[in-house]
Amino acid sequence: MKFVKIIFSVIFALTTNFAYAAMDDSAAMMFSEIYEKLNSVQWGGKNIGVAIEGLENLSPNAHLAATNDRIVLVWRDSIVGNYQKPRFGDWAEYGKITTALIEKMRDRDDRLAAMSDDEIYESAVAALMRGIDESGKYIDRQTVLNNSDNRILTSVGISGWREPRGEFRVGAVVRGSPADMAGIQMYDLIDRVNGREVATMSDSELDAAFQGLNSGTVKLYLLTPNGNRNVVLRRATIVLADADIIYRPIDKNNGLLEIVVHEVSDNAANIVNEALLKHPNVGGVILDLRSARGVDANAATKIAGLFMGEKPVMRVSQTAGEDMEFVPGGDAITKAMVVVLTSNTTTGVAEALASAFYENGRGVLVGTPTAGNARIATHIDLSNGAALELLNKSIKSVSGIKLDGRGMFPIVCLSNIRSNKQQNAFFVNVINNDFRIQDFNKNKSVNVDAVRRGCPVITSGDDEDMMSAAVATKILTDKVIYHRLIAE
Repeated sequence: MKFVKIIFSVIFALTTNFAYAAMDDSAAMMFSEIYEKLNSVQWGGKNIGVAIEGLENLSPNAHLAATNDRIVLVWRDSIVGNYQKPRFGDWAEYGKITTALIEKMRDRDDRLAAMSDDEIYESAVAALMRGIDESGKYIDRQTVLNNSDNRILTSVGISGWREPRGEFRVGAVVRGSPADMAGIQMYDLIDRVNGREVATMSDSELDAAFQGLNSGTVKLYLLTPNGNRNVVLRRATIVLADADIIYRPIDKNNGLLEIVVHEVSDNAANIVNEALLKHPNVGGVILDLRSARGVDANAATKIAGLFMGEKPVMRVSQTAGEDMEFVPGGDAITKAMVVVLTSNTTTGVAEALASAFYENGRGVLVGTPTAGNARIATHIDLSNGAALELLNKSIKSVSGIKLDGRGMFPIVCLSNIRSNKQQNAFFVNVINNDFRIQDFNKNKSVNVDAVRRGCPVITSGDDEDMMSAAVATKILTDKVIYHRLIAE
């Protein structure tokens, strides 16, 4: 009986002209724009019909099918919408059908009916994007505006850690920040904030005092090697550099260059280039990618080229089409030994950058495994100020290792070297060629979870900073150790 009912519904639907019931004309036009812009992007050879079928994500009772000539909406067991599929390129008609389908679902679903037009529009676009790409998303206008300012911080410009008795030790001062202008130095001890003893304040209270959404006055009482003093700071907007450079002298003739990359960008590439030109005879380079992110494959290629010249850096695989190989266009400007620091927050093209140093034998990877989040998004701007994002480009190493979902593994795992005693023992074993390091990067079928368990994320930032600096310095100041690790 149920089968007969369905057949009857199909016959009725095919012989009845369902009228469009649009949310409004502006919504139809916005959907039209989305389809037109999606069509201009390579996304796995999928067609617009696949996107429309994603609308069924709005409700568990809905099923959509886009055939060669029809677009059909089934609600539970009944066909409730059946439309002639527009000719390809008629995006206006696709937009009208989309709004009609949404209204059909709103009429039958109390949750959807309770949504405003703006809410249902955003939910529908998100559903369309998930139909194309499980990681695809709609980014509203406000988020786009916020993301455009994600290298801006309102802060006094201090970071650091708690001492055992609860005081706050300054670990770093942002260049050009209020703290920097006031002469606060690394390792100064903050005893009181706004009259309160720091030891009695929670971490969230400290964070609220040091940075916030607006400017505000912060009074600090400092204990310093040059005496104790009161300092009054005002939180200010700080534009963060995409890369920071620190020169660490070893002796009067030599030193190490520490390059901390935050965002893999053209700006970061320029900063690195200038630093290497300024220090042509540097004894070694610590390339800190522990918090590096980025989606610009060309920028990552430029940075790699400064160290390795015209050697392949990565391959980018689109969901439709062949891999594209990225190779720098010029010669290297330094031959200095390199240690590359990685962590679970090394993401995107920064993971490819780490893989290039590894596969070209140009640097020793030290730290913990990278994020394994190595995709490049196609960003599509919409006329309403919002945007669409498709993660349709997957990053591979030059040898073809798929970095997305896997990541790169360090040769020296920092989370297994947590004390000076362990560090000394490790390097003695390296010298004696008895350190039994296994390079998991060479095994394409390795159990990634097992490797991550064996080299876990470091949760104490000050420990990681001190140990990474000590280990990197040891590697770069002993050529025997460096070359033995490179050979691994």
